[in-house]
Amino acid sequence: MTENQKHGLELSIDSSSQRPLKIGKTTDQVFHGDEEEAETMNPKPGIQRYLVAVEYIGTRFSGSQQQPNCRTVVGALEEAFQKFIGQPVSVFCSSRTLPPHEPGVVHKAVNHFLQKHEGDVTVVDVRSVPNDFHARYKAQERTYFYRLVSGPEALSSFEKDRAWHVPETLNIGAMQEACKVLVGHHDFSSFRAAGCQANSPIRTLDELNVCEVASTPYFPTSMERKQRQGKEESENEEPHSETCEVGFGIRRRHRCFVVTARARSFLYHQVRLMVGVLKAVGTGDLTVGDVERILEAKNVSSARPMAPACGLYLGHVKYDLPPAPH
Repeated sequence: MTENQKHGLELSIDSSSQRPLKIGKTTDQVFHGDEEEAETMNPKPGIQRYLVAVEYIGTRFSGSQQQPNCRTVVGALEEAFQKFIGQPVSVFCSSRTLPPHEPGVVHKAVNHFLQKHEGDVTVVDVRSVPNDFHARYKAQERTYFYRLVSGPEALSSFEKDRAWHVPETLNIGAMQEACKVLVGHHDFSSFRAAGCQANSPIRTLDELNVCEVASTPYFPTSMERKQRQGKEESENEEPHSETCEVGFGIRRRHRCFVVTARARSFLYHQVRLMVGVLKAVGTGDLTVGDVERILEAKNVSSARPMAPACGLYLGHVKYDLPPAPH
C-alpha cells in the first residue's frame, strides 16, 4: 500500500494482561471497507476491544496487513503492543467490557514502543468500544483527500511521495464542473478497478470537489512578510511575483490542489480513477461532456488512467461513538 492514510484498527487484548510497571515518557488511518454488508463479531469473555486511529506514510511499508518477511503497518503495531502488554496482541482491520488499560495509557505507551519506526506510524487516538464493534462495517462515512501539485519545475524533495506532480497548468473551474457530474447516486462501473469484490457498482457520492490550498511546507515570500508587517512597497519597486526573478536557490512555487471525496463507501480504486479523470479535465484533455459519457459507459476502460497512490489520503472515517472522556 502506498497511500498516506489515517485508519481505524480493531485491537483485541486479554483483560488479564498486565501493563509493565514503567513506561518511558512519550511525547492517523482507519482500515476502510467498501461494502455495506454486516459482519458478526462474536463476543469473547475477557477480551477488550479498542478502536485505534493511526497515521502512517504508506510508501515506507509493504502494505498494511501482516505479511511474512515484510515491514507492514499491522506488523509494526502488533510488535509495539506486544512490548507494552507483554504478550501477543491481535490487530484487525476493523474494534467494552472492563478495559485492562485506560485508552490514554494505551495511546502513550504504544507510541513509546513505536519510536523505533521514526514516526512512520503513530497512534493518534484510542477508544474503548463494544465487543461487537467492527471498524470496517460500523463506518458511517469516509472522506478521502487527494493532493496534486501543478507546475513545470521538478517536484520538491519535501513533496516526494506526498502528492501527484502534474507539470501542466490545471483549470480548477473546469474540474469543479466535472465534479458536479459525479456527485450523487450512480452506477460507478467506469470508476471500478479490476479485482473489486463489491457486490454492486452503485454508490452515492455525497461530496466531490477540488480547491487550491497552500503548498507544503509553506514559507512566506518577502512580499508576504512585508504585507503582514503592515509595510508598503516603495513606488519604484517592482512588485514581486512568482514568475519573475526569485533569487538564487529560491524555488518557484507549485500550485497545490486538493480533491475531496466523501461517501459511505467506495469501490476499489474509485477515488484514484475519479481523480485521473478530473486531472484530464484540468489539463484540457477531457471536457465535462466527456466525463458524462465516461460515467454513462459503465466500463472502466472508458476512463483515464487512475491517479498514482502517492497523493491519496484517507482523512476521516465517521463512527457513532460516545463522546471521548475528558
